[in-house]
Amino acid sequence: MSAQSVSRRTVLSGAVAGAAALTLSSCSTKASPLAAGIGTPNDLGAGFEELDAKIEAGMKAYGIPGVAAAVWAGGREHVKGYGITNVDHPTPVDGDTIFKIGSTTKTFTGTTMMRLVEQGKVDLDASVRRYLPDFAVSDPAVGAAVTVRQLLNHTSGWMGEDLQDFGRGDDAIARYVASMTRLPQLTAPGTVFAYNNAGLVVAGRIIEVVTGTTYEAAVQNLFLDPLQLSSTHYFTDEIVGLNVAASHAIVDGKPVVETDYWAFPRSANPTGGLLSNARDQLRYARFHLGDGSAPGGSRLLSPQALLAMRSTPGAGGTLMVELTGMGVTWMLRPSVENVTVVQHGGTWPGQMSGFLMAPERDFAMTVLTNSDGGSKLIADLFGDDWALRRFAGIGNLPAEPQRRSAADLQPFAGRYTTEGIGLDGIVEQTIIEFQAGDGQLDGTTVSADASGHPVEESRTRIGLAFYRRDYGLNLGADDKPVHSRSNFVRGPDGAIAWFRSRGRLYRRQ
Repeated sequence: MSAQSVSRRTVLSGAVAGAAALTLSSCSTKASPLAAGIGTPNDLGAGFEELDAKIEAGMKAYGIPGVAAAVWAGGREHVKGYGITNVDHPTPVDGDTIFKIGSTTKTFTGTTMMRLVEQGKVDLDASVRRYLPDFAVSDPAVGAAVTVRQLLNHTSGWMGEDLQDFGRGDDAIARYVASMTRLPQLTAPGTVFAYNNAGLVVAGRIIEVVTGTTYEAAVQNLFLDPLQLSSTHYFTDEIVGLNVAASHAIVDGKPVVETDYWAFPRSANPTGGLLSNARDQLRYARFHLGDGSAPGGSRLLSPQALLAMRSTPGAGGTLMVELTGMGVTWMLRPSVENVTVVQHGGTWPGQMSGFLMAPERDFAMTVLTNSDGGSKLIADLFGDDWALRRFAGIGNLPAEPQRRSAADLQPFAGRYTTEGIGLDGIVEQTIIEFQAGDGQLDGTTVSADASGHPVEESRTRIGLAFYRRDYGLNLGADDKPVHSRSNFVRGPDGAIAWFRSRGRLYRRQ
């Protein structure tokens, strides 16, 4: 597979279950005074052992050669590597092994933006055109009115699946933003949550213009260097000599190195370009759990700015879990205990990751994997809220599947479509067709070209069992719920206008 053939369909595809992987591990655990009310040292030790067992079982079940995990709970730091970096040239994974963190990069973009906010250089509620006077999308009114905050909370409303590659030059992000007039407007700004990669690239361009340097240099100077994240980089020439996790596809149930998976367009760096390791990711998490100070005591952000990033959510919905909405690049997730869960994660072919915090419980966790199968492990640990329950004592809002009559299901039946732009600039479609089944919605998803012609070999069976009005649990091949949720979105007239899956909007036809 060539780099150009890594299409949007490949980028967004779900994980494939795999066979056994080798398991080698290295571990470091640091202790500090226990956080009040979280647990005892013995409880935490048992929890870390349970985490090890779950990860090792998931590696074997899902075809994941290597995993790195880091946890902060009860005042203790636990960093551990499992398995190997590369099935062809095996080296043990440890807490310093470099992985792609994917879309968790968005939160670094948001954190850097907040530094500029506190410096008085950016106003989150100002229009984008205050900083980018020529900014335009397909709807002129939106180009003039959309705000910086709406970029960061994913409510700008235009089509967000744009991963077009504009080369390796320093003008890559500027060229990307100039091309956005081709992106159709789906919803009015500020009204509907839809995961939006393009919006974060615009935020990255604002950072460039305000700082007078490249996006990557601005993040490095304003945040990575002060926080001493010395293993976190945007460019592969900066990780030469480090232990790097190769990307793996699943072929006939086994992980296979896929070198073409590694490429990532510089034009999309603000939305997903960072390389990092579990140790740096935990330091980053602890910064967000803390008072905004860097090592040595220098102040990077005020406590109020950190709180603002995880407050005032925009419109809510679903992205695998049910979301209250997005703050400043953080997904804000409700819990039974009324404790806000703050999370993100990343998906790129062959590199799946999760990142989770519960600031009120002083808990954080990150998991990095080097296989398409990693998404299932992330779902086991994060979507199923195992980690939250075990280390922070909180859990998901309940969601018991309900049987619906055919008459109740019929209003949701129909054809739903979404579009996206791949690395090569070609528009692709994904089509979902639902019909009323036995108490649930039954359906298929299929990829198509820009003309709507299906790629039949991509057809996949799906299902949805409602647990409350317009919200459902995604069903697996055995018609049992998996660890993810989706929902329907109604228009101003109350009619169903969209289906939201993995945070993306599918328009009802």
